[in-house]
Amino acid sequence: MTSARLGAGRYLAAGERPAATVTSVHELSTADGATVRGVLATVPGARTVVCLMHPRQDLTHHPLVPLLLRAGVAVWTQHTRSVNNDLTLVHEQALHDVAAGQVFLRDKGFESVVVVGHSGGGTLYAFYLQQAALAPADRITTTPGGRPTKLADAEMPPADGAIFLAPHPGQGALLLNCIDPSVADEADPLSVVPELDPFTPDNGFAEPPRSSAYPAEFVRRYREAQRARVARIDAVAREHLARAAEARAAFKKTGSATDRRRSLAPRIITVFRTDADLRTVDLTLDPSERPYGSLFGTRPDLINYGRTGFGRLTTPEAWLSTWSGLSTNADFVRCAPAVTAPTLFVEVTGDQGAFPADSRRMIAALGASDRTVAVVRGLHFGNAIAEGEPTGNELAAAEMAGWLDKRFPLAPPG
Repeated sequence: MTSARLGAGRYLAAGERPAATVTSVHELSTADGATVRGVLATVPGARTVVCLMHPRQDLTHHPLVPLLLRAGVAVWTQHTRSVNNDLTLVHEQALHDVAAGQVFLRDKGFESVVVVGHSGGGTLYAFYLQQAALAPADRITTTPGGRPTKLADAEMPPADGAIFLAPHPGQGALLLNCIDPSVADEADPLSVVPELDPFTPDNGFAEPPRSSAYPAEFVRRYREAQRARVARIDAVAREHLARAAEARAAFKKTGSATDRRRSLAPRIITVFRTDADLRTVDLTLDPSERPYGSLFGTRPDLINYGRTGFGRLTTPEAWLSTWSGLSTNADFVRCAPAVTAPTLFVEVTGDQGAFPADSRRMIAALGASDRTVAVVRGLHFGNAIAEGEPTGNELAAAEMAGWLDKRFPLAPPG
């Protein structure tokens, strides 16, 4: 086996933008008082704008941007307030960030606004579209942790179209499948329950790069134990929030600085070992063209014990809103029936974050009557599966351009 860097291939360079591209940076205020930034890239004659967002990542230089500009649309890439630091990421707040961008683009006079959700951006946009379709009074009023959402106060324009590229089922659903249930002690990253250990030959693990072969009974017990571990962390998060609420209530009565300090003291949850989805090392589980390994690299058995992984450090509020597959509102399948605008769903054949069964469930849940499904050969982040092939991003962009051309006004070739 080669000694390639464990996380190699996660980041792809973007190509050249058309020479006539005009780029501008914009600072927006949200309805709940936050400030977010976005970048608008336009080409002459663009009347349709496509929007790229992710709840946690900066997509300003996403490889799709130049490809979409060449197709004759403007491209809006926007941050949430939690970009590149998801310690406090609350999805209900991120909807305010999305809404600010959608209002801005409507005010700019574009004839059509199409959202493009790649990876975790898919669920972010599905969640937004679900809430945007409701009357303000019917929107979610509190986060899973009990914080007021103020979504009733937000202007939330619906999109004219939606594109989902390699979407996974949501941050919480993703973590529910990749959290390691064999952690015996939440304070000890090396503690192991042997009968649940995914990386021992006793349970079916094979030395990489050979595919593991887990017995069906082990898979069943493993999945149940994953849910149980998430439920335990949920309970810890709710206990932290309850204690903070008690301190706030006491402060209102006493005015005591001690009670005020208790209400402000942060509770940070550390979640060890979150790169342990059995499907990443047993390629017979929900088979596809994906290579061995996870989104983080070729050795989940090692990466799982390192600092990298989903939801590793989080506040109780962010855990419940974003990372708990049992508590979050940001779940693609749950939100998808409200996605009724014309929709393109692009599945990539080598996806290591959304597997074929996940994609089938997400596609089936979509509410759009004008629904197109495309399948392209590639990896989750848009790489080519084999050297010398077109990249997944190039193939996906071609599908998007053809789909957009049939439904929305594009700029004339320049």
